[in-house]
Amino acid sequence: MKRASFCILLLAFAPCAYAQQPQAAPPAAPKSISSSLGLHAFPAKSQTAAQQQQDETACYNWAKQDTGFDPMAAQSAQQPAAPPAQQPSQKPQTTGAGAKGAAAGAAKGAVVGAISGDAGQGAAVGAAAGAVGGRLKARRAKKEAEEKSKQQQQAQTKEQAQQRLDGFKKGFSACMEAKGYVVK
Repeated sequence: MKRASFCILLLAFAPCAYAQQPQAAPPAAPKSISSSLGLHAFPAKSQTAAQQQQDETACYNWAKQDTGFDPMAAQSAQQPAAPPAQQPSQKPQTTGAGAKGAAAGAAKGAVVGAISGDAGQGAAVGAAAGAVGGRLKARRAKKEAEEKSKQQQQAQTKEQAQQRLDGFKKGFSACMEAKGYVVK
């Protein structure tokens, strides 16, 4: 009896277990050149897939020659492009920061020292603290300026690469349209 009810349960749940098994996804079709560029090329003159692939290759090579830019080579390059020539940036004035801080600290220390009874000792302590604080502030400002310069260079490099890619896409699209495709 136990065996019969086990078989019945097994038969009842077998289709559910089979249905829950993940199905293998069909193999992905290779990406066309136009789709790898983020474009859609429609064969307006009923060109075959093989003809479209041939036309896309020809237009890719033409646009690469015309613009001097190869987006697939740029994409596959593992090393970042060399940064553009560094423009002189405005560096913060750090010379004398310790002396300026010392003078300000001495003045404050003299006031505090006068209240406690020894203005000279207060001025000396204030001068030392002010010198250290002035140098730290100057270092922070220098580091912030360097980071800002680095970010500006990265943004400029990224913008130049985007402009080159846009020019390439225009050339590729013009060639494809001349061959009878609608490109968007």
